[in-house]
Amino acid sequence: MAISEKKIYPRSRDTETVYLKNVVTDSSICIGDYTIYNDFENDPREFQINNVLYHYPINHDKLFIGKFCSIACGAKFLFNSANHTLESISTYPFPIFFEEWELDVRDITSAWDNKGDIVIGNDVWIGYEAVILAGVTVGDGAVIGTRAVVTKDVPPYTIVGGVPAKQIRRRFDEDTISDLLKLKWWNWPIEKIRQNLEFIKNGNLKKLMK
Repeated sequence: MAISEKKIYPRSRDTETVYLKNVVTDSSICIGDYTIYNDFENDPREFQINNVLYHYPINHDKLFIGKFCSIACGAKFLFNSANHTLESISTYPFPIFFEEWELDVRDITSAWDNKGDIVIGNDVWIGYEAVILAGVTVGDGAVIGTRAVVTKDVPPYTIVGGVPAKQIRRRFDEDTISDLLKLKWWNWPIEKIRQNLEFIKNGNLKKLMK
């Protein structure tokens, strides 16, 4: 059984952590089951307002976040309208101020470079105040370090950090990563996950692969 659509807080007496799927109402933000967001500075229920930035309907861009992700306080997702175009002589966003410059409002999106959606895989841990830019895909099982600025795709089960974010190391060897990507435990029925929780927690991949 999937998480209840009405359950907001995973823990009793803790209003700083929420199940994101049950507090996001924007249809262009797609969140997987059991993904959590913690915020000790703002109301975590305001995630789509405080953390998903420059995300304007005119672009039709989307944020996809998989299942069982852990997102720390202040993590930000910056979308295409934050990107002033570099194709122009000037970086000034003239098309946005179409009234002032007597421009065609239909050309407003030419003010920025469109780099695409943001896609976060499953079982991803995003650290405190990390920033992920438009067009980036983060693979399953990856870890984004505190205050990292992610400008490029992150492979599965890879730890990145820094500004701009760079690979620190892979979490497991290539064979293990390959097995985990085939396993996709996050897609199992919840009862099967419960039955195998000890193996998931202690890293017993052999037991999980049976």
